[in-house]
Amino acid sequence: MITTLSFDGDGTLWDFDRAMRRALGLTLAELRRWEPDARVSQLDVDAMVAIRNATATELQGKETNLERIRLHAFRRTLAPCGIVDEALACHLNAFYLQHRFSGIELYPDVILTLDRLKTRFIIGLLSNGNSYPDRCGLADFFRFVVFSQDYGIAKPDPGIFEIVMAQAACSAGELLHIGDSLECDVAGAHNAGARSVWLNRGRVPNATGITPNDEITSLSELIPLCERL
Repeated sequence: MITTLSFDGDGTLWDFDRAMRRALGLTLAELRRWEPDARVSQLDVDAMVAIRNATATELQGKETNLERIRLHAFRRTLAPCGIVDEALACHLNAFYLQHRFSGIELYPDVILTLDRLKTRFIIGLLSNGNSYPDRCGLADFFRFVVFSQDYGIAKPDPGIFEIVMAQAACSAGELLHIGDSLECDVAGAHNAGARSVWLNRGRVPNATGITPNDEITSLSELIPLCERL
């Protein structure tokens, strides 16, 4: 019997990419206000995303905290512009995080679904990201919150699911994980012996060879699915 539901965050409960790019655009405007230099004017959001991703790759195994990784990325963003200014890098990091967290918009089906499910199941957040429930209007829904950055392991590693089971006091057979990533969420749940639901909002074809236990295109479909389980 399923007693516990763990939800992915980014791409499942909110559109992370949209919030991230909007916050980066605002941060770039802030940088140009501080440094109206020609080299800064050549930066764009795509370049900043690429710098952040390259930084995360280089720091893999050395740093897990996403806010510190973002700070490193802002330092590297400034360097090609000839700017070595730690105070500015810290300011940009704080500015970005403020707008990234405040810019999160829940998908329309989230509150209704969680409100219906929280009375029947233990529900929690299991995320490779760092969007905190109390900043997203979800603080009252989750009985546990597990961020991979706090443990140094990430989905699809089964170890992060074992942490969820320990916090929820459930077995693998009692856990259902819901997420938008076949590689991280579905494969990760299966690696830990748990059941999976793939949230495929875009109705994209599955060409991975990873087969979820169930597939839904809206989070609201989870309500009748859980009633059957």
